[in-house]
Amino acid sequence: MKVSQIHNEKKQSLSFEIFPPKKEEDFKNIDEMLGILCECNPEYISVTFGAGGSSNNNKTIEIAKKIKNEYHVEPVVHLTCLCYDKNEIDDFLNILGAEGIENILALRGDRNPNVPAKSDFLHASDLVKYVRKTTGDRFCIAGACYPDVHPESAGRNDDIQNLKKKVDAGTDILLSQLFFDNDTFFKYVDDCRLAGIEVPIVPGIMPCINAAQIKRMVDMCGAKFPEKFKKIVHRYGDDKEALFDAGMSYCQSQIIELLANDVEGIHLYTMNNVKVAKRLTEGIKNLI
Repeated sequence: MKVSQIHNEKKQSLSFEIFPPKKEEDFKNIDEMLGILCECNPEYISVTFGAGGSSNNNKTIEIAKKIKNEYHVEPVVHLTCLCYDKNEIDDFLNILGAEGIENILALRGDRNPNVPAKSDFLHASDLVKYVRKTTGDRFCIAGACYPDVHPESAGRNDDIQNLKKKVDAGTDILLSQLFFDNDTFFKYVDDCRLAGIEVPIVPGIMPCINAAQIKRMVDMCGAKFPEKFKKIVHRYGDDKEALFDAGMSYCQSQIIELLANDVEGIHLYTMNNVKVAKRLTEGIKNLI
């Protein structure tokens, strides 16, 4: 089933993001992780996709097939384009189509000094346009959006206009980058609607549960922390267990407020941590 159809039929969805384990020994435990996550009843699970891999050895596709065929949950395959040419993208799309996988998340991908960029796709909107042109409606195409503004953007207006180009090219649904201030998300959605962006915009949420992770999130995506969260970090930052509990509690309250304000779903960045995913979803099982 396409994710766009899920959102047409269900007012609010629950979905997860996972990533392929980097170590082969960790990959052996993928079934245990997927089993626990799927017990939380997500409507779909997205699987991240790195640069420089081929369609022949791609763990993302292997995991997506497992999610669909063994756990009967819809997978969403991340598809980055900056380091691939059209022929390589065609190979990936053909494999996904042959496996009955109907959902992709079209991304430019991060710049990687170890993997040279190619010239066929400079932006995610280029990938969306190409997929629509070559495959028609075979795939539901999801796209990323940034409530705190894309780090490379000139500003909020520029960011939203570029997002509209991506939607106009054929994007069906938007999954947001993580954020920690719900008011920022609500204002962002309002601005998107004023710009004529009408597709579902699903908030992406990730609990910050350790100090190193918090710093990494700020450096990587420019996420802004509201004052109340800064106080939590200041108070509990030196106590690992206390910060875990406080970070989980903050995330839980953030999700509840979002759901109460009729967002179109929750996309949880699990970081492959089943303990976190299970605890958070248990707390909202009667809300969604």
